[in-house]
Amino acid sequence: MADLSTTYMGFTLKNPYIASSSGLTDSVEKAALLQKHGFAAIVVKSLFEEQIMMDVDAQRMNNMFNSYSEAEEYIEYYTRKHALSSYVELIDGMKQKLSIPVIASINCSSADSWIDFAGDIQAAGADAIELNMFIMPSDVKMKGDEIEKIYIDVARKVAQTLSVPVAMKIHHYFSGMANFAVELSRTGIKALVLFNRFYQPDVDLNTLKVTSGSILSHPDENAEVRRWLSILSGRVACNLAASTGIHDWQTAVKNILLGANAVQVASAMYKSGPEILEPWIEETNKWLDTKGFESINSITGKLRQADSIKPLAYERAQFMRYFSDAR
Repeated sequence: MADLSTTYMGFTLKNPYIASSSGLTDSVEKAALLQKHGFAAIVVKSLFEEQIMMDVDAQRMNNMFNSYSEAEEYIEYYTRKHALSSYVELIDGMKQKLSIPVIASINCSSADSWIDFAGDIQAAGADAIELNMFIMPSDVKMKGDEIEKIYIDVARKVAQTLSVPVAMKIHHYFSGMANFAVELSRTGIKALVLFNRFYQPDVDLNTLKVTSGSILSHPDENAEVRRWLSILSGRVACNLAASTGIHDWQTAVKNILLGANAVQVASAMYKSGPEILEPWIEETNKWLDTKGFESINSITGKLRQADSIKPLAYERAQFMRYFSDAR
């Protein structure tokens, strides 16, 4: 039987499968079930600063004194404190119950909050922290390099401030994606997670209203992840994790072959339950044995672009049949 253990963010994981941040990782009981079914690490459901500030605004609306000076500061402070305290308790509970790494996830909308939130969560005992960051490049007055600088600054500050390893989960809306990812990997973070998934707008033709599209990912969405894994593997100064569109063990193995040290799973669990992982692990082992590979590490990045004799295959495969065989 092949060795499925892998190294990710400095941790030795028993296999490359990680439960991604979602509603399935928002309680100690759910996390314990995920561990039981074989997941090697847990990314706790994200703490969203945006949601906290929405709660703050709601409390302000109910301010009976109609005063927005000291009372406003009081409301904001205690609303933040309550949300953070609840998250800290969740982290502490998981650490007491689980034997696998517990990775906290924070999604902040203001630069200063990253440091404060991350420091408090580290103190709660989280083994690592994943920064789930997204600045929508929709401001016509904001240049691409200005947005990239915010990411770089946040990653560097948090990584230098904390003692636990830090990952950053990003999107691919960057004009110079490859260069940016390499620069980001040199800030001191231990992993890049490709990619985070966002609200998908749709239109209801009956009500003429903008609605939410599919909440769950689709297998086709993993194609963009595979492309960038192959391009970045061997070039970034940190680990890579695949996320989005991983709905079967075959897709997971493809991501690993292209450079992922670990794969994060969420939507597939929503559809079929956490018990899906046990057959995934079994089939991954069978495939490795059949192909004569002794470990998962022996195939990690095996098909990455940096080692390919036909590197253009990873960029133009959809146009040119000639490059269909990347090796």
